Amino acid sequence: MKTKLIIEPHIHGAFGIDFNKANVRDILFVAKELLNIGVGGFFPTLVTDSFDNIKRQIEIIKQAHSEETYDCAKILGIHLEGNFINPEKKGIHNEKHFKKLTVKNYQRIEDDFIRIVTLAPELDVDLIDYLKEKKVIIQAGHCIGGDLSKCDGVTHLFNAMKGITHRDSSTALSALLNDNIYTEIIADGIHLSDDILHLVFKTKPIDKIILISDALPITYSELKKTVFADETIFYDGMRATSKDGTIAGSTTLIPEIIKILKEKELFDPDRKSVV
Repeated sequence: MKTKLIIEPHIHGAFGIDFNKANVRDILFVAKELLNIGVGGFFPTLVTDSFDNIKRQIEIIKQAHSEETYDCAKILGIHLEGNFINPEKKGIHNEKHFKKLTVKNYQRIEDDFIRIVTLAPELDVDLIDYLKEKKVIIQAGHCIGGDLSKCDGVTHLFNAMKGITHRDSSTALSALLNDNIYTEIIADGIHLSDDILHLVFKTKPIDKIILISDALPITYSELKKTVFADETIFYDGMRATSKDGTIAGSTTLIPEIIKILKEKELFDPDRKSVV
């Protein structure tokens, strides 16, 4: 019987490695460790940074991709999460690097290996149509807008976006109501409550729910503190937060997240429906 391998579409690093700072050897190390735990492919995700560093890391990730061996999880492309997001929902992203959503700005870092871009659709100038022409997956994230008509999905549903209210449209509400929209969720037991997970699994078609880790470099490492997105991140053994308590991302990878969901009887990945 074939072993099922998992895809990690949103991961900033793990095992002490940060994709915004990693060299080729670092990335290949992560790729091997991911395959060892059942992840067959992943999208290294770059957080908001200077354009110079983003361009440098894109080239490093591409080089790592060219040097993959049979014992590595496959690098499937780059997920760019940052620079084109809304300051109102910035999370720990460094606002000084934010750029207007223009084609001209994107072309400063453009590369065919960028396959997913997280952005704030309500701030779009002329970027979204350009990305669609280039067949780049467009995800709404770190945003407040309710118009997702040009988006393929949303990034970490409910986190760093406008939530549900009874008098207004919002990113989260639009994502739940639109069966054509893919929704990333971080089901690590910290980012979303069990009730919200029940709501998502009852509302969305199963094939439109994407489990992600949003894993930080601190994940599965001995680190208790690190600098990520220009912010010092502290790990207390359960969650990783900035100094002011803002949750910075997950410290759990998808294989473990699936176990958590099954133990709570929230979701069974071997079935086509909610438990």
